[in-house]
Amino acid sequence: MAVNLTSVLITGGAGFIGSNFVRFFLRRHGESEVINLDKLTYAGNLESLKDVEGNRHYHFYRGDISDGAFVRRLFNEWHFDAVVNFAAESHVDRSILGPQVFIDTNVRGTTTLLEAAREFGVEKFVQISTDEVYGSLGPTGKFTEATPYSPNSPYSASKTSADMLARAWWKTFGIPTVITRCSNNYGPYQFPEKFIPLMIINALQDKELPVYGDGKNVRDWIYVEDHCEAITAVLEKGVIGEVYNIGGGNEVENIELAKLILARLGKPESLLKFVADRPGHDRRYAMDSEKIERELGWKPKRSFEQGIEETIRWYVDNRKWWQRIVSGEYQKYYKLQYEERASWSNSKRG
Repeated sequence: MAVNLTSVLITGGAGFIGSNFVRFFLRRHGESEVINLDKLTYAGNLESLKDVEGNRHYHFYRGDISDGAFVRRLFNEWHFDAVVNFAAESHVDRSILGPQVFIDTNVRGTTTLLEAAREFGVEKFVQISTDEVYGSLGPTGKFTEATPYSPNSPYSASKTSADMLARAWWKTFGIPTVITRCSNNYGPYQFPEKFIPLMIINALQDKELPVYGDGKNVRDWIYVEDHCEAITAVLEKGVIGEVYNIGGGNEVENIELAKLILARLGKPESLLKFVADRPGHDRRYAMDSEKIERELGWKPKRSFEQGIEETIRWYVDNRKWWQRIVSGEYQKYYKLQYEERASWSNSKRG
């Protein structure tokens, strides 16, 4: 059954995948009202959305998905047809250092959104999840939608909890939820703490490239715009109550990826530095995307070679974007621009 997409809430739309999705969705559904709700924590960056700020169908609100009163007020004003929930604390290392904020956002926040969706009759709720809920693979095989949960970090445990809540709200209350689980994303506007931008940025600055353990951990990489197209397919025609795995089919060892980036930038492998492995570090991820390919007709369009070339080129050509983050200038900018404003009265556009 087709979903009305007159008004769509995208949470976490100032983050890496979220901002790319906002841009992609506005191109695909130019007449939809797109409401971006983001708390603007350290990884939320409105500079990633400068090119859509003038779009009369795009509206930004600064707020916390765990704030029930704020969320209800937003739902009451816009009467959303659909919700796409990207909002999450997402870095494994940070979850090890401080797990509580992951519970607050990823578990309590998702519950708050689900309750608002129940109260206001949302037609579809897409919960954006991760391959990390499945745990770690051996040297062979792939994760399918039937693979049991086996989270190994506070981050993946919080995302597993959010998935289970989405399923429970569908089974118990009939909330029309769909879950997507994706492999590692890469591409423009990714926060510099993540593996690929960290390697690129450090190499550009002739700094050491830190690689965990022996560097043999394997990840399946997908270009972010391919992921955005998959999510849009799920939003438009995904079956309620289903889970869809989304993968790029590009398994690469971390050490080989770091070496590839150095080679493309003409930098020496002497910049590589092996560091102590992090606790609970999953060895290998690989996603079976056969279901979404068969049922929704989606396939990734970019090869890994094409995608990594485009990504490296973007970071080379957009030094100002990441230099402000690395130097801490964006935090100053964020404080000046938003800290003293009332979130509600100063955020709506149009």
